[in-house]
Amino acid sequence: MDSLTHIVLGACIGEVFIGKKAGKRALLLGAVAQSLPDIDFVASFWLPTTRDLIAHRGITHSFLFLLIVTPLLAWLADKWRRPHNIAFTTWLWFFATELMTHLTLDCFNAYGTGLLEPFSHQRFCLHAMFVADPLFTIFPLAVTIALLFMRTDHKRKRWAAIAIGWCVFYLIIDVVNKSIVEAAVKRVAGQKNITYRRHFTTPTPLNNLLWYVVLEDDKGYHIGYRSVFDTKPDIDFTYFPRNDSLLNPVKDLDELKDLFIFSQGYYTIEKEGNSLMFNDLRFGQMIGWYKPRAGFVFHYYLQRPYGNNMVVQRGRFANWDKAVFKSMLHRIKGE
Repeated sequence: MDSLTHIVLGACIGEVFIGKKAGKRALLLGAVAQSLPDIDFVASFWLPTTRDLIAHRGITHSFLFLLIVTPLLAWLADKWRRPHNIAFTTWLWFFATELMTHLTLDCFNAYGTGLLEPFSHQRFCLHAMFVADPLFTIFPLAVTIALLFMRTDHKRKRWAAIAIGWCVFYLIIDVVNKSIVEAAVKRVAGQKNITYRRHFTTPTPLNNLLWYVVLEDDKGYHIGYRSVFDTKPDIDFTYFPRNDSLLNPVKDLDELKDLFIFSQGYYTIEKEGNSLMFNDLRFGQMIGWYKPRAGFVFHYYLQRPYGNNMVVQRGRFANWDKAVFKSMLHRIKGE
């Protein structure tokens, strides 16, 4: 999830656990504790781009990290600003909850989370939530701001608990919406006799109502969109060939091997001028519901005619304008 979501949800959890005894410091402790797994961003200062893609959400997002760091943080907090009346077990549960919440939320979106690192490099991904969803974040954000000024103890804890409850409820909505879309995809694929070996569905930007659908066969991908409000029995798919034969001249590139791992095999290759471009399909298309042949958000230039900075999100809101935004709202309403 985005950093703001981790910060404000972490602050609300901090208020529930230790707000009455730690005061407003609980907000800061909660925000920092839940943001801690993202300390792996420092790797980007010295790792090549493709290695950094694999390192992110790796060991610092694992159960091993949680098991090691939780008692360490609890011990440090217990020693901090003594005397205090917060039990060591409370610190343990507080930090374990913060870290586990971070790991769980990150599993809901497309990037993938290395829960079993370093014993297994498998990435866990539910594809049930966009990396930043305003409706998920807005309530804990508003409550966190209010808690900075609110004085009554019982009201503070109550509002923080309500904010956490909203987040849990929203995640349930995500799962329900995904199940609706998954059922439609299975039905339509059967009706169209589309044979696929694996697939995924994931939300389009900033919502959980319009979903991006990818069905993989031996040579490429059927890509389409489905709103939870769609009533028509069909999904309009556009086919994208994998084009992996284009990789023959560069098949020994180390960065290409990293990209294969990172993309989990969901990729296409395009030729742009004299360069090859690697697309990771998991992050969606640039306005694909508006232009079915649109390019992909994640595109990496293998022969580097252009830079590869911010490669995961650089195409996320490319070409957005009023017409594109209106088309998304129209598509969300259903067909």
